[in-house]
Amino acid sequence: MSLSFAPVPIDVVRLPHAEGLPLPAYATEGAAGMDLLAAVGEPMTILPGARVLVPTGLKIALPAGYELQVRPRSGLALKHGIVLPNSPGTVDEDFRGELQVIVMNAGDAPFVVERGMRIAQAVVSPVVRAAWREVDVLPGTARGAGGFGSTGTR
Repeated sequence: MSLSFAPVPIDVVRLPHAEGLPLPAYATEGAAGMDLLAAVGEPMTILPGARVLVPTGLKIALPAGYELQVRPRSGLALKHGIVLPNSPGTVDEDFRGELQVIVMNAGDAPFVVERGMRIAQAVVSPVVRAAWREVDVLPGTARGAGGFGSTGTR
């Protein structure tokens, strides 16, 4: 199956500590996310309950109207309890610093991040801007103000 849309071009600068690592890429034709790799010089141990900032060694320039969402990898979450506490993280179109990933060990054993390890996934997404409009009354719905479980569990 071939793509029916044009990929969004993203300029990328590879920093010295990412030399030799591949750029983010889609693993399959239907993948929504690209893996972000750890550009660490030495293995980084994350103790249970701890958070670290893992560098990717990449700086990017997103086109106007796009964001990069940084999301956890399900395999790391299931097998090791590795989560991204601010998930999904948002990289704005005007950010020009190094992409780094906040990684937390919610598991019960130390976890070692090694160079080139797939630590997160990145999804490029269009951004819609909101225009707040203050009104006196909101239109009604069947749900109304119900929340936090108001729609039941079945």
